[in-house]
Amino acid sequence: MRTSPELRRKLISVAAVSAALLTAAPASVAVAQEAAPRPAAVPVAQTEAAPGIQAERLIVGYKSGATEAESNKAAAADAAAKAEKTGEDVDFQRRLGTGAALVELGANPTRASVADVVAQYRADPQVAYVVPDRLNKPTAVTPNDTEYGKQWDLFESTAGMNVPGAWDTTTGSGVTVAVIDTGYVAHSDLAANIVGGYDFISDTAVSVDGDGRDSNPADPGDWYNDNECGQGIAASTSSWHGTHVAGTIAAATNNGKGVAGIAYGAKISPVRVLGKCGGYDSDIIDAITWASGGTVSGVPANTNVAKVINMSLGGGGACSTATQSAITGAVNRGTTVVVAAGNENQNVSNASPANCNNVIAVAATNRAGSRASYSNYGSLVDIAAPGGETRTSTANGILSTLNSGTKTPSSENYASYQGTSMATPHIAGLVALMKSANSALTPAQIESAVKANARPLPGTCSGGCGAGLADAAKTVQAVKGGTSTGTTFSSTTAVAIPDNGAAIESPISVTGRSGNAPSALQVGVDITHTYRGDLVIDLVAPDGSAYRLKSAASDSADNVNTTYTVNAAGEVANGTWKLRVQDTAAQDTGTLNGWKLTF
Repeated sequence: MRTSPELRRKLISVAAVSAALLTAAPASVAVAQEAAPRPAAVPVAQTEAAPGIQAERLIVGYKSGATEAESNKAAAADAAAKAEKTGEDVDFQRRLGTGAALVELGANPTRASVADVVAQYRADPQVAYVVPDRLNKPTAVTPNDTEYGKQWDLFESTAGMNVPGAWDTTTGSGVTVAVIDTGYVAHSDLAANIVGGYDFISDTAVSVDGDGRDSNPADPGDWYNDNECGQGIAASTSSWHGTHVAGTIAAATNNGKGVAGIAYGAKISPVRVLGKCGGYDSDIIDAITWASGGTVSGVPANTNVAKVINMSLGGGGACSTATQSAITGAVNRGTTVVVAAGNENQNVSNASPANCNNVIAVAATNRAGSRASYSNYGSLVDIAAPGGETRTSTANGILSTLNSGTKTPSSENYASYQGTSMATPHIAGLVALMKSANSALTPAQIESAVKANARPLPGTCSGGCGAGLADAAKTVQAVKGGTSTGTTFSSTTAVAIPDNGAAIESPISVTGRSGNAPSALQVGVDITHTYRGDLVIDLVAPDGSAYRLKSAASDSADNVNTTYTVNAAGEVANGTWKLRVQDTAAQDTGTLNGWKLTF
């Protein structure tokens, strides 16, 4: 885009619908009424144990009044008795919230051995029931959003990004994505996932909201008249571009209306930098810094620091040192920066900030899986994602949240757009899923995993489209925290727990593992103590991070003989793990008999 002599500003070409990074197709969709909530599912009778069932753990319910129903010692003794009768390993693990006992069988029990143990419990007149502790898995379902069927970019086998398969693992919860764009116009299909942002536009001629920088990132509209943004540039209506981008990332899902977001469990922080005719580099630089947790003079500290930044914007020329400095700072703070490659059908080397270092530059593909005719290309492109191409049909565009206002905000609606602006939030949404599945991932690891798990383009790409078409399910599966494999490391060294004294620690050295610990690390604890409410118990990871297993409480029962589950996916598995135990009140003593970690 050529600079207007009158305004003397560097314009960002995505500011208008007619600009290079955004082409709108007028396909509006009426807002549907929210569906009534479904009743909760009721467990079916088939949960009962049957002869020949395969199980590694059993849930045993004792009848009211039975000693085993109240005493862990009695339940453990009963398990030992069943073991003696059957010749199988039977080990009491812990008491469930319902009062039932969880019993673990030996490693890799056969169907026959399980049947023997079940038969012993069933023959016991004190046992009300015995059922397998079955392993449940998330079930991928089709969202009930009314327009989901039109979101080919998420699920179609030819050129969709295979998003539903990733939802079995994560929906992006715990991650904030900063959308550095035109701001946000209110939309009921997105509002639940919007958190605080900021308006960084300092020039009131660009902001058109009557003031400079402030904490309100509302999008007042970015329309302009003929020649207002440069000689020969035709008039344009408001784009509501930032809201469309945000909807692709995190529109509310399974709410019975509208569209589904890729990382619908994530939050969006709208950061406004684009207004009438575009936006200044200086405002974008400050926005990148602030969104990633850096300090910007005169701007309050960010309370919604983003681990992902989406920039569906760009201009011509080389990446400036100033912009690169801001991006490098964000990445060093642990934030992944995702940028649109641009829509000039040229080499991305002439499109900034997509040509900056340490960004994920995204090209756009059409519904057939070929490079979209407008998309930039080249060796600096990292990955391709669905951006749509509406020349033949608006149904081939990317449907997302929008507003019907031609100048100022009016009623909310949905519309199909095309552009690398639309491809970029697909990758930002994927990054949010990855960070949610494994919070320890660095920006470099994220970029590497996105590329390594891409699939070849189903269509063609002249000039270079990076590693291929991103695959959400495959990528998330590759980076998620490890799962339990049943390998156990244990300590049987008894350690006295002093009364109302200093904490004691018991170490376990874990070796021979690869990667991180599992997201469901099992921590088995065996403590003899005359008043367990006094005890505080922590698991300490090799890097010193502590995970609270038990706090002090008014619990007068004795002993702690149970298994805790810890999400340790952010910790390297190998190293010295410690169990830290402290007695915090007087008059009772105990002993840590031993503990174990099961990976």
